[in-house]
Amino acid sequence: MPPPSFCADRSPRIVFATKQQSKETDMSAMESLLQASPEIGEALIELMSECDGVREFGRRVLALSANALMSAEADALCGASLGERSELRVNSRNGYRRRGLKTPLGDVELEVPKLRRGTYYPDGLLARWSRVDASLAALVVEAYANGVSTRSMALLASELGVSDLSSSEVSRLARSLDAQVDELRSRDLSSQKYCYLWVDATYVKCRVEGRSISQAVVTAIALGEDGYKHLVGLDCVDTESYESWRAFLASIRARGLSGIVLCVSDAHTGLAKAVSEVFQGAAWQRCTVHLQRNLSSTASRDGEKLVRELGKTLFSESDPLVARAMLPLACDAMRKAGEKTAADLLESAAPDALQYLSLPSEHWRRVRTNNVQERANRELKRRYRSVQSFPSRSSLLRLLGAVMLEEEASWGQHRVFSTKSVARAWEVPETPTPDGTLAREIARAERKAKSAVDALVDRFPPKG
Repeated sequence: MPPPSFCADRSPRIVFATKQQSKETDMSAMESLLQASPEIGEALIELMSECDGVREFGRRVLALSANALMSAEADALCGASLGERSELRVNSRNGYRRRGLKTPLGDVELEVPKLRRGTYYPDGLLARWSRVDASLAALVVEAYANGVSTRSMALLASELGVSDLSSSEVSRLARSLDAQVDELRSRDLSSQKYCYLWVDATYVKCRVEGRSISQAVVTAIALGEDGYKHLVGLDCVDTESYESWRAFLASIRARGLSGIVLCVSDAHTGLAKAVSEVFQGAAWQRCTVHLQRNLSSTASRDGEKLVRELGKTLFSESDPLVARAMLPLACDAMRKAGEKTAADLLESAAPDALQYLSLPSEHWRRVRTNNVQERANRELKRRYRSVQSFPSRSSLLRLLGAVMLEEEASWGQHRVFSTKSVARAWEVPETPTPDGTLAREIARAERKAKSAVDALVDRFPPKG
């Protein structure tokens, strides 16, 4: 059973080569053993005929091998084999104590030798005070992090032939994630610069001081100069406010986050102010998808289609001059259609909603929306649905941190932009020369913008 992917070596070729070499070594040792002792092969064949399937056969072979290994170790400590008379004997055996071990093959009952003086414990084989082997522990943690609730783990365990795997035992095993999540939340970020930062919050239920209340899980994802996305922040706060956002952003900056050009988010309370204070010089981009939803929600039933199409056309325009010329025309068209609330909202949001136009055009699709965070939030919510309410903040951060570790591992397989393209994010755009060419370009953009808005007004005329 391989370990969970979030704690696996990120060099698959090296791991594969090591496993292949180990497999070849094991096969050579097995072939040598069977050739030297043909009776062992006959015994294995006879044992296989007594078993119902490969799982039972593997379970019985594992038990026989482990018991033989422990017996040999106990003999070495005694100085002589069991029942042997020898002057070299320094201790003697005193029976066995039975010990159950849960494995992916099912429950295995081991016989741990007892000594008359002192104690023997197979630390290399069994973890003290643990009845679950490392491979099953890895499976439980992986299943827990991928959406299997503690109540469902008993059913999963029974499918593996393991009995009595309680929810408390699953929770104890899941706490092994703590070290990895703590490292994720405290790791140093100063090894490279980051150009874009996506920030968001999603709400989940958590028990605090005996009451199940809503808590905001805030996450921050940044694009590094290496072209990959990285999780740079994860925390749990009571509510979204300027104070909580400022503290969260300050904590990730203190760990070395630098170079931020643009911070993308929804219109959270106090976030824009916190961004301007913590990352001075960085712009705030309001998510255009959420802005379009807000515009549609404020429009009347008759004018909703016009408002929606005006917003869609505006934010899909590929020419910056045309997009900037279109915005005031779209606001005027909304007001003439009786949608003053939507027009005022678009007009007030314009400076923040069009920040992406000053960046390289190949970056627009990624930075004008908060879709990066939306996809991460979907994974968090998927895992949360099987829990419904977390028993504590620590369990919340443990589990959702494991989910984000899995997400970041998948991000490492796909570069968002090339390093050359990312470097363009820090380039200062050239200021156009105010000459006749610029004036002609502006006039052309205004004509194109007016034509696009007029076409939408004719297509969706106001009713009444």
